[in-house]
Amino acid sequence: MFEQSNSGLALNRTLESGILLLSMDVAEEYANVLRRDKFDHYVRRRIREEFLRTLIKEATFVEITETIQACRDSKDDKFLELAVSGGAPCLITGDEDLLILNPFREISILSPRQFLELFTKR
Repeated sequence: MFEQSNSGLALNRTLESGILLLSMDVAEEYANVLRRDKFDHYVRRRIREEFLRTLIKEATFVEITETIQACRDSKDDKFLELAVSGGAPCLITGDEDLLILNPFREISILSPRQFLELFTKR
C-alpha cells in the first residue's frame, strides 16, 4: 500500500521479476488484518480492499501439501507451509518469529530490506 516503503518496493520487485505465492490461509489472514479498524487512521478501507484484490489477482495460489509446526508463534506456520509447498526460494517478512528461523529448509527468510539489498546486487 505504501509503494516507497521497503515492503512496497520488495513487493513491486517480486511482481516485476518473480512470482508472488499465496495460499488460501495466507490470503484470509491478509484480508482479516487489512479489515482491522486500527488501520483506518492510516489508509482508507477502500484502498486496503483494492490492494488486497490486486495482490490476489497477481498471485499464484499454492495448495498446501505439508503441515509444518516450527514457528514459536504457531499462527505463522502457514507462511512456512506456503513457502515449502510452493517451492519458494525465499520468504519475505518483517515478522521476527519467522526471521529467526532463517534459513528454513534451504528457504531464505528475509526482511524486505534484506531482500532489496540482495536483489539490487544481482
